[in-house]
Amino acid sequence: MQTLKGQHINLRALEPEDLDFVFEVENDENIWELSNTQVPFSRYAIKQYLENALKDIFEVKQLRLVIVSKKNITLGLIDLFDFDFKNKRAGVGVVIKDDNNRAKGYGSEALKLLINYSFTHLGLHQLYCNISEHNKLSIQLFENNGFKKVGLKKDWNVDKGNYSNEYLFQLINN
Repeated sequence: MQTLKGQHINLRALEPEDLDFVFEVENDENIWELSNTQVPFSRYAIKQYLENALKDIFEVKQLRLVIVSKKNITLGLIDLFDFDFKNKRAGVGVVIKDDNNRAKGYGSEALKLLINYSFTHLGLHQLYCNISEHNKLSIQLFENNGFKKVGLKKDWNVDKGNYSNEYLFQLINN
């Protein structure tokens, strides 16, 4: 896959040089709630993951891309997961690593690029995401990019002994 080019950011495939960045993101306890992570990942596990990341989305059912600025600064990651070719759908996840890079439009531009790629190149009919009711920035991001709230999963996730609801959002390509 070639680089997907935007106005302010690009999306590119994972490279072995992304080991430290992915290691930091996956081991950041502040975002574990987003990914349902409960234990830290070793550098070895991340290295193994990066070696397998080159496999085709049709084989591994996932595509993870790196969000980079035009100055080649690594900002975050965007994923297609649970890729279901038969039903032409996939889940979407976005993370911008540093707080000072959030709410600057990088996630939105990355999401727009991924939506376009998903519908035009992968032939998907719909994308979906699951967002905690407390994650106002993500709710705004996905709603601003055409996703509709279609469901509420009550007491879906537990964090530090407290249950929280999660919304299901969908974007259907008509």
